[in-house]
Amino acid sequence: MTRIQEVEFRDLDGLGHVNNAVYLSYLESAKVQYFREVVGAGNLGELGIVADAKIAYRSPAFFGERLEIGVRVGRVGTKSVEFEFEIRGPDGRLVAEASSVHVAFDYASREPIELPEEWKRRIEAHEAERLAPR
Repeated sequence: MTRIQEVEFRDLDGLGHVNNAVYLSYLESAKVQYFREVVGAGNLGELGIVADAKIAYRSPAFFGERLEIGVRVGRVGTKSVEFEFEIRGPDGRLVAEASSVHVAFDYASREPIELPEEWKRRIEAHEAERLAPR
């Protein structure tokens, strides 16, 4: 799945490129879009929590650029999903590579829970379709 993210003025640091901390917001927006479109989950109470996030910056992004954020699930576990991201500039250059681990979470008990079977089924179907030869 791909999300387009336009770089806003507020995203910049003093050097005129996207501040490193802003990329996590970009990834979060792409992940929420994935949850809505693929999993069918959009309610904040059912989305769970981020347990880990890593970003490797490859080249700067600048004001007004429309970044393409590719997102896919690399692994589905019992209680977690590992997302993989790739951010590219409008010229195709690699801006960043990232991953995050997302855990299903019960806010009442404050404990991780098993991923809903429906989530697993939808994610696996989407990823299999994405990788199928055309």
